[in-house]
Amino acid sequence: MSRILIPTTGPDDWRHLLADPEKQWKRGYSAMAAALSWEAARGLPPELGEILGPGAQLLLAIPEHKVALPGGRRESQCDVFALVDIGGATCALAVEAKVNEPFGPTVGEWMREPSAGRVERLGAICKMLGVVYPPPPELHYQLFHRTAAAVLEARRFNAAHAAMIVHSFSQDHRWFDAFAAFCAFLGLEAARGRALSRPLPDGRTLTLGWATGAPEFL
Repeated sequence: MSRILIPTTGPDDWRHLLADPEKQWKRGYSAMAAALSWEAARGLPPELGEILGPGAQLLLAIPEHKVALPGGRRESQCDVFALVDIGGATCALAVEAKVNEPFGPTVGEWMREPSAGRVERLGAICKMLGVVYPPPPELHYQLFHRTAAAVLEARRFNAAHAAMIVHSFSQDHRWFDAFAAFCAFLGLEAARGRALSRPLPDGRTLTLGWATGAPEFL
């Protein structure tokens, strides 16, 4: 993947970055909703800023950003990756955009045929997050690897904070229960629109959040 990036001129520039533009680039789907929201904000969408705190300022945002993970070649592809200034410190933010889409397979489903690479990957993620291995099989694997992407990029950019925020455009908060279960495993009580933070083994702070996007972008 190239490390040379060019700025967008509008939401349509996000389309070609998708794995399957014909299927994913539609009104009412998360990819288009996220693009419209971020481009309209000309900075950090306000619902994400509310979670990251007063004065949070977007430094840069990269749509469909891929992060290499241990235990194989398949990367974690963040719908948006951003560096955010929060009170003079830098936060590496991985965003998972949703409308009605589920979080994909559970850990139990993903580990049904546990290859050496998958065992290595999930073990490394759990160690990174400071949680026991193996995690409960009913939790969703996507939440683990997207959170790990934030932590790995925080290390790469020497950021003191890592954050993973679900940017949900579902007005009835679909799949919030799955997010809440993941938070509970990390010792956090989930609440919409609020920062949920815990220390990481490497000394950084991890923040999780659920931000509700405006319905106008659906």
